[in-house]
Amino acid sequence: MRRGSAFFRRNQYKIAAVCVLAAVLGLAGMYLFAERGNEGEPQVQQQAEAEETEETDKKVVAKKETEEPDTQKKSVSASSVIKPEKKKEKQNKTKTTVIPPADTAQTDSEAAAQAEADAAETAAVSAQPAQVEPAVELHFDTAAGLLWPVEGSVILGYSMDQTVYFTTLDQYKYNPAVIISGNVNDKVKSVANGRIIDISTNEVTGCTVTMDLGDGYAAVYGQLKEVPYEVGAYLEAGNTIGFVSEPTKYYALEGSNVYFALQKDGTPVDPAEFFQ
Repeated sequence: MRRGSAFFRRNQYKIAAVCVLAAVLGLAGMYLFAERGNEGEPQVQQQAEAEETEETDKKVVAKKETEEPDTQKKSVSASSVIKPEKKKEKQNKTKTTVIPPADTAQTDSEAAAQAEADAAETAAVSAQPAQVEPAVELHFDTAAGLLWPVEGSVILGYSMDQTVYFTTLDQYKYNPAVIISGNVNDKVKSVANGRIIDISTNEVTGCTVTMDLGDGYAAVYGQLKEVPYEVGAYLEAGNTIGFVSEPTKYYALEGSNVYFALQKDGTPVDPAEFFQ
């Protein structure tokens, strides 16, 4: 024990130097090891980065390959949308190019005139009566005279020189016609050959038919019903014009009757002078 202590005391500086040297060598070894480790780490990192870059490139290439069909589909889809529009535009151009020559096209005024002419023609056709006999020259034979329109007595005679008393109206008036009594539904006959020129209704004489007899003469029949003709129909003397109707309120007290008037150029004349 003592020998060991003496040995350490004698050689303590040498031992300390050895320890220091060993520590220095250890530190140097550790530094060298760290340096080698640092030199290897960049290589590993570079290799990892290279691998990562290569992987990224592969992904980019794969993505491009995947997107190319979609791009082509979009292009095809886009072209399929555009083509019909171009086609439509072409059709429109084709339609607009079909223009009649200026010398054959109708002007607005000509078209309007043609439309008016067509409308007038249509109105004329519509106005024609459904029952129109062939044109017959009308002639009123004053010598042959007139038939009686209905068999009955004269209730009120023609009077344009002085007034006569109307029972229903309770007043005196001029009378441009003869009022002939008749039973309801009795036949009313045409007094002469003639053509119907008017069929109308008014509150005084009810359903009234006017016939042109020719030579300026016209016959007017009132208080009728169920007239089977239209304007323009030609009747011969004795043909049934219609039937006796119920009297209007203006002839309520006089009873059912036929109102008959004869005119020459629009002026009333006495029918009694022509009755057979």
